[in-house]
Amino acid sequence: MPDSEPDSRTATDDFLDKPSISSAPAAPNVRYRLYKRRFSGLFGFVLLGFVTGLPWAWFGPIAPQAAAEFGISVNQVNWLGNVMACLFIPVSLLVPVFCSRFGITRCAQIGSVLTLISGWIRYAGTATSLSSQSAYALLIFGQIFSAIAQPVFQVLGPMYSEKWFDLKGRTTATMAIAIANPIGGAIGELLAPLVGTPRQSILVLAIISTATVPAVLFISDSPPTPPTYAGSKPAQSLTSLCRAVLGLSVQEDAYMTFHERLDFVIITILFGVFVGAANAFSVLSAEWLEPVGYSDTTAGIMSASLLLSGIVASGITAPLFDRIFTHRLGPTLRILVPIVSVAWFSLIWAVRQNNTAALFAIFVVIGIGSLTMLPIGLELGVELTRNADASASLLWCSGNFFAIILILGEGALRASSTANPPYNMKNAIILHGTIVMVFAVLVFFVRAREARRELDEAMAAANAVPVVSSPGTTGKLETTEELESTTKDPSSVWTRC
Repeated sequence: MPDSEPDSRTATDDFLDKPSISSAPAAPNVRYRLYKRRFSGLFGFVLLGFVTGLPWAWFGPIAPQAAAEFGISVNQVNWLGNVMACLFIPVSLLVPVFCSRFGITRCAQIGSVLTLISGWIRYAGTATSLSSQSAYALLIFGQIFSAIAQPVFQVLGPMYSEKWFDLKGRTTATMAIAIANPIGGAIGELLAPLVGTPRQSILVLAIISTATVPAVLFISDSPPTPPTYAGSKPAQSLTSLCRAVLGLSVQEDAYMTFHERLDFVIITILFGVFVGAANAFSVLSAEWLEPVGYSDTTAGIMSASLLLSGIVASGITAPLFDRIFTHRLGPTLRILVPIVSVAWFSLIWAVRQNNTAALFAIFVVIGIGSLTMLPIGLELGVELTRNADASASLLWCSGNFFAIILILGEGALRASSTANPPYNMKNAIILHGTIVMVFAVLVFFVRAREARRELDEAMAAANAVPVVSSPGTTGKLETTEELESTTKDPSSVWTRC
């Protein structure tokens, strides 16, 4: 008979209990370290995430022009964005599986190569000798390659930040990687109508994709010494997370309490609704705004203002969550969700002729709130599950699922040519705002306990090295990371004790 059995728990095991930090395995005196090269890897993730975000919304502001130039319908142009959302869902679920087998570096290399291929397949579709059907097939084919590459740099972002950054930089790193994709969408919406005809803009997109591929060389799997206790743990599988969320038997490290499961389900829904709302608007921005008198350039700038204002806001707030407002992710979510949902709902009345200033103001409010919530949602997913890549996979899946629903539903609600104004999207905007408002109520049921951070803090305190008081010293506890930073010779650390 074996001396011990695998440690597992089910939903019946104290389903309301809290994860016990004291029950975590006693760690040896680990010297948690930070490496400067973490920033080069972060740069690689950000740059490649930026490039994979360009194709998603590239055709939104130029949908009518692209339809006319290639001899296709506006709905077919919309499917250049829809196909990326559709494929994102199955591909993102496969990313954790491939990462567990091949590692972060190899997955990033595959994603960068696919990005390069996608750019030139799209450009091949611009040949004037091709029929409309052949050109559209190549455009779709290029978007498919982009759709496979895009999830790699979004899903693995929280995992990379966990492996390379400590508690004072983890949220900021997650933020930088998470917003890189929306930045790509924002820049794409600005560039697409400004760089010439749709055919010329597709060439520009291919050149940008080619120029950024070498950034993958900066990305590494993990440092020799982890920055935190969470960074030292092996990645868990997507299957274990799904079993934990369903309350089935799992290993102790994967176990989630009832409140953690409930919180994660709510966070997944809210993340999906708000990401889907922003993505749907990015694709349909011209169709929302052009029928009421705004040019395609103005539509692109308005959509970009949503994203760019949010980028500034998230760049300011993420370091605050790392260093000052620790353990405040949940309360922040409960403040921002109602504000952003009301802003989306107000567009039902705001989208009309000669209302440019009000629309810009509303889009800025939406951008500030939405992009601030983006890293909060991803970090809370990891805090609740202790499973970085699998939780990010499910969250981004939810975002693209709601984006597909909104894009297809709103496209079906486009008014006819005899409406006033023709082809207006009034009913679509009503659907958009109502869905966001209805699901926003769920935020008041979120508790959002940051269990991973608490465990990291406890393990860091347990690994602090007591320094014996002597003349010129304070006798305070210093972490081994702090001690190592004072000398190049690790053995000299212990001479001070």
